[in-house]
Amino acid sequence: MLLDVDANARQAIAVDPALVLDGPTPRLIDEWQIEPTIWNHVRRMIDDRSQPGQFILTGSAVPADDVTRHTGAGRLARLRMRPMSLFEAGRSDGRASLAELLEGGLDGATDPGLTVTDIAHEVALGGWPGLRGRGTSEGLLAVRDYLNEVTRVDVGRVDGTHRDPGRISRLLASLARNVATHAAATTLAKDTGGTEGSLKDDTVREYLAALERLMIIEDQPAWAPHLRSKHRLRTSPKRHFVDPSLAVAALGATPDRLLADLNLLGFLFESLVVRDLRVYAQAADAHVSHYRDSSGLEVDAIVEARDGRWMAFEVKLGQGQVDQAAATLRRFAERIDTTACGAPALMGVIVASGYCYRRADGTAVVPIGVLGP
Repeated sequence: MLLDVDANARQAIAVDPALVLDGPTPRLIDEWQIEPTIWNHVRRMIDDRSQPGQFILTGSAVPADDVTRHTGAGRLARLRMRPMSLFEAGRSDGRASLAELLEGGLDGATDPGLTVTDIAHEVALGGWPGLRGRGTSEGLLAVRDYLNEVTRVDVGRVDGTHRDPGRISRLLASLARNVATHAAATTLAKDTGGTEGSLKDDTVREYLAALERLMIIEDQPAWAPHLRSKHRLRTSPKRHFVDPSLAVAALGATPDRLLADLNLLGFLFESLVVRDLRVYAQAADAHVSHYRDSSGLEVDAIVEARDGRWMAFEVKLGQGQVDQAAATLRRFAERIDTTACGAPALMGVIVASGYCYRRADGTAVVPIGVLGP
């Protein structure tokens, strides 16, 4: 049932929710947050039926907290849906399974054949199922149209507060310019204000919260291990869109423009890798964070499983950066108190192309085209 297009269903919910909830199961109710009162009716019907797998509630925005105040614990489980990874899109062969990497295993693999040009197109067009197989121009336009609609309508509708579309557009462009960095709200506020001056930091935070509820952005939290060194951990998150194509759309860029600015493409590639790692980590009951300390030492991605196993990855667009990345990982390893968190299952460099292998120093080199769940 599609509540965003079925006005009759929305009216039925107002009169008698059972009219919508009765029927063959599992019963799918899409965009349920449009009629959030259905949450409690679903919860009660689950109790009455005492059977699993009754309903699937899907939505493109996270409802306000008061909507789900009556907990669904023991009745409803939450699952984050994400854009497709390269493996799901058929652009990675998955020979390097993240679940197996968490066990410390790594088999060598030949070059999967992706080029930097391929990466630029994947970054620009994203992991949207409906855009696979479409032409580049059509795909870019579709993502831009989607982001424009979010800016014009959805950001204000998500919390019932009027938002200036121009400011939202400038904020999205600022986030795109700062993708995969630790840009603070103060920095974004100065970059977003326009002719009327900087926005207030609190206003930017409200905008960011709305964009997060709409599943447009998803920050990457900081990892907090015990350290051997005197350096202090930094806790600010890294800025990411849920898919790097949204950053490209916010900048009005194209694959050719990305190839002309390899520095920007490098940050967007990191964001693509974080997207894929999140997909694969979720399947392995793990999560993705990053490391940064007061000396400026950073590691792009930490994958940590619920049982404490963890891995550290640097992300580099070119093979020529692998030596530098491996050196960073070695310095990082020296600072971590492994008596508290255990030794890493693997430390590696995720690259755009090339062979999958383990270096003499133990660092894994993993092309994104072989990474999988």
